[in-house]
Amino acid sequence: MSDEKESRPTPLGIYDKPSRQMVTGVEVIAIVLSGIWLAGTAIFFLILGGAPGEGDSLQFVMTMLAVFMPVAMIWVAATAARSSRIMREESARLQAAIDAMRRTYVSQTQGVPIATGAEPSVTRKLDEIAAAQRKTETALATFSSSRDHNPGIRKTPEPEVAQVDAEDQGLLALGTPVEDLSPPLDREVFISALNFPENAEDKVGFAALRKALKDRQASQLIQAAQDVLTLLSQDGIYMDDLRPDLARPEIWRRFAAGERGRQIAQLGGIRDRTSLALAAGRMKQDTIFRDAAHHFLRRFDRTFVEFEETASDAQIAALSDTRTARAFMLLGRVAGIFD
Repeated sequence: MSDEKESRPTPLGIYDKPSRQMVTGVEVIAIVLSGIWLAGTAIFFLILGGAPGEGDSLQFVMTMLAVFMPVAMIWVAATAARSSRIMREESARLQAAIDAMRRTYVSQTQGVPIATGAEPSVTRKLDEIAAAQRKTETALATFSSSRDHNPGIRKTPEPEVAQVDAEDQGLLALGTPVEDLSPPLDREVFISALNFPENAEDKVGFAALRKALKDRQASQLIQAAQDVLTLLSQDGIYMDDLRPDLARPEIWRRFAAGERGRQIAQLGGIRDRTSLALAAGRMKQDTIFRDAAHHFLRRFDRTFVEFEETASDAQIAALSDTRTARAFMLLGRVAGIFD
């Protein structure tokens, strides 16, 4: 049989059977130890006069066992070590093949071609076209939307004019919540915080996140989103890998108005079957994940209702493309709120 590399055909073409070295370090060590042992026994029996006498067959058999048994044990250990190394290599290649098959399946279900040859340039062009289209829709929504000029994520509460009598003028009005006295969180900062920082060097993202965490209602949504994103990442589900079909701002406004079911089905724009299946299985089996998901969906619902009252169509479109909104689309489909 030839010593050249023997290829094993597979769907991905990456699991090839490598050529095996005839003599490895394990065999060299076994040969050296065997030589040392045989040389030692030869010196003992031939030079030191330890050879068995003639006619004593039992002593001769015991001598042969004493000479060759350690050699046999050395080669048994060497064979076991070589087999163990081969099994580890095969296991590593099999795991690599499985990971590649999973990536291929995810890419096919998302409609994204595997990057080979000239395909990366085509994929990059498609991404640029999609990004330009989103910018155009955002610009059109900015011109077509006429909302109030309040920059906050919720309406500024109107001050209540207290009617006090002359005899009650000495009393002080207490009990006003601190969050009602503080200025509302800026909508752009809120949207940036819901997308979370891109990396450790994203100073703008961290600054927006710190500001949002000072707002009580925004911080509750951000913490709930962080919990579900962490739990989803344990199953290999990351929001950056999802490519949802973004719904129009009017669909989001209908959701804020209280409509549910098929009337707002376009909000469930996540089509990744693998992520949906993993999230659905986790929802059924893991009570902690289920409670965190339902808590996140409630927080997103309540916060978005207030956000929609003062947000423009462009800002709603920007919020729908955040990591938090993608988690809402995924878990909303799993929970059945779009059915």
